[in-house]
Amino acid sequence: MLVSSLAALAIVYAVGVIRLWRHAGYGRGIRLFDVLAFSFGWLALVVALSPPLDELSERSQMAHMIQHELLMVIAAPLIAISLPLVAMLWAMPPRLRHQVIDAVCKRPVARVWSLLTAPASVFLLYATALWAWHVPALYDAALEHEPVHILQHICFFGTAALFWWGIAHGRYGRVGYGAAVVYVFATAIHSGVLGALLTFSPNLLYLPYAVHHHSNTSALEDQQLAGLLMWIPAGITFIAGGLILFAAWLRESDKHTRYGAALPATSTRVEG
Repeated sequence: MLVSSLAALAIVYAVGVIRLWRHAGYGRGIRLFDVLAFSFGWLALVVALSPPLDELSERSQMAHMIQHELLMVIAAPLIAISLPLVAMLWAMPPRLRHQVIDAVCKRPVARVWSLLTAPASVFLLYATALWAWHVPALYDAALEHEPVHILQHICFFGTAALFWWGIAHGRYGRVGYGAAVVYVFATAIHSGVLGALLTFSPNLLYLPYAVHHHSNTSALEDQQLAGLLMWIPAGITFIAGGLILFAAWLRESDKHTRYGAALPATSTRVEG
């Protein structure tokens, strides 16, 4: 089922892009950059959910953390910025596509989607999912029961994708780059705090690893390495994203400043 789902995701995106480019021209609507982002994001999903890594994650928290970071920090942002909803619409038959667009554009649906994907909303959803699923009772349940494990992955990937979609596309209406920078850095901070708690915890937090752990390191050392992975590499990724948004914010501010300064001079020339 997993293989067929990932294959269907890739096929739907490819069909949508091909149909869109045939209609609008190569690179229009969805850029080549978007296609590359989707491709690398999809590959990250494949690696994260592959049977070898999935089986290893049951015995090693470090492997489990690699799995989660691939889903949340690599696959989610890459797929979120690749305009998957646009591709999905173009993969539909024309009549169905127009019906879906008409339904989505209706005020109640549009309002719910706007509230759901507002940067403040996606920030809270992402933070809630991250911290809630690291509560020992829920984390242990995910390790012991495969349906709960699947639900955990869906929550992690889904909230992360919504977070990055809201940040990437919110600048066109609800917030500017400046607010996006704040939300990204705030996420880097709270996820880093969670990673630090795992790293410096003197006790093993997730008991199933005490039973199933098999490696050259102890279960507690494995937990510390997993926390370090969440704290440092994942934090650096968020900080890098925040810096990119900050640079974009400076460019936008510079454009507005130059445009505003040019208006009086233009007006004076016309009046003269």
